[in-house]
Amino acid sequence: MTDDDEFREAADAVYDTLLTRLGEGSPQHRLGPTRKAVELLGDPQRAYPIIHITGTNGKTSTSRVIESILRAYGLRVGLFTSPHLLRFNERFMIDGVPISDEALARNWDDIAPYVQMVDAELEAQGEQRLTFFEAISVLAFACFADAPVDVAVIEVGMGGEWDSTNVGDGQVAVFTPISLDHTERLGSTIAEIARTKSGIIKPSATVVSSAQVPEAVQELRRAAELREASIAFQPVDFDVENDAVAVGGQLVTIRGQAGTYGDLFLPLYGAHQAQNAAVAVAAVEAFLGGRDEALRQPLLEEAFATVTSPGRLQLIGIEPTVLVDAAHNPAGALTLARALPEFFDFDEIAFVIGILRDKDAHGIVDALAPLAARIFVTQSHSERSTSSGELADSVEEWTHEHADAYEDLGDAVEAARAWAVEDARRAVVVTGSIALIGETLALAQEREWKAAAE
Repeated sequence: MTDDDEFREAADAVYDTLLTRLGEGSPQHRLGPTRKAVELLGDPQRAYPIIHITGTNGKTSTSRVIESILRAYGLRVGLFTSPHLLRFNERFMIDGVPISDEALARNWDDIAPYVQMVDAELEAQGEQRLTFFEAISVLAFACFADAPVDVAVIEVGMGGEWDSTNVGDGQVAVFTPISLDHTERLGSTIAEIARTKSGIIKPSATVVSSAQVPEAVQELRRAAELREASIAFQPVDFDVENDAVAVGGQLVTIRGQAGTYGDLFLPLYGAHQAQNAAVAVAAVEAFLGGRDEALRQPLLEEAFATVTSPGRLQLIGIEPTVLVDAAHNPAGALTLARALPEFFDFDEIAFVIGILRDKDAHGIVDALAPLAARIFVTQSHSERSTSSGELADSVEEWTHEHADAYEDLGDAVEAARAWAVEDARRAVVVTGSIALIGETLALAQEREWKAAAE
């Protein structure tokens, strides 16, 4: 066995160990245990400045654009996002690549005794030990301090105020669009959800927000005022001035707070990705110099041209065309539905859909059904996944159209591909949950679907 094999086994063992903890679907409304753990470690989250990101949709894409711009400026950047698609290491990016197996395993070995100390204290008090996400947040802060990084881009897991990442103090707090999701944990109204998310705003921070509905604007303004933080909103303070469809993505012009940046090629599909990029530009302007210094056009061009956002309207196969998109709530599904006819010229689309039980399946299906020539219903391996039979029955009730049900994702996708290959202007879109997208990406690799670059 080579060293690489040993390190991979060690990293996989870390993930398996973490999976024994309470999962991400059951976050605890507390910061104390995570704060105790990082204090025992010497507060690694204070070893570098932080750009902290929350919102309902677009967090990961915005985070990745921010990270790409910062790297173009020569900074060593740590990026923490959730969930992963293929391997656990993807959650901890350093210098644009997933953390190495060796570094991941070594850092876990370093922090595990302190995590166990906190676990023991919690259990002695009759409380739940550190959850999966609390533990990996501590791990992320430690990995970035060990690297070390010049700046960390940290994506909130859920909410904001009590999310375990909030033990870090964001110099810049970034908000992507806020809509209804996780209502059983975050609140039943957009105002309540925005109030929870506004908890990441720290005293004297700079706040950058995408366009929001009025209720969210009010909550973010209130929180910024209380903490004497400056705040910039899209579209008033920055915006997308122009975007045009281009081969492989789009050309965008962005008006930032410090300058206007024209004809940037963004290799991502969808007007929403242009909006995400505008938020990212404003966030980096705020981090590097605020309104006083514009970003350098050549560096911005380099950053945009190399940015990726796996699982977000990603082309993973041709002949037939197969796209995946991680839309897992109605707002995301509506965004996908708008982007498909804008950026692609398909005559017919088959959707392969799998949705988790705690999501608004009706809202997701309503958004996608008008574009669907066929609907193939399946399920991921997640224990939270709605069964394919149950979901198919619901789809037929809501759409009054037949839905093909497959327990196995591979069978569902191959049936959809067989339908699509009969006509060159047909396509398959797999969507509905992030877990489903990860499994589809693995399937495409395993079965060696023909890719565009071949």
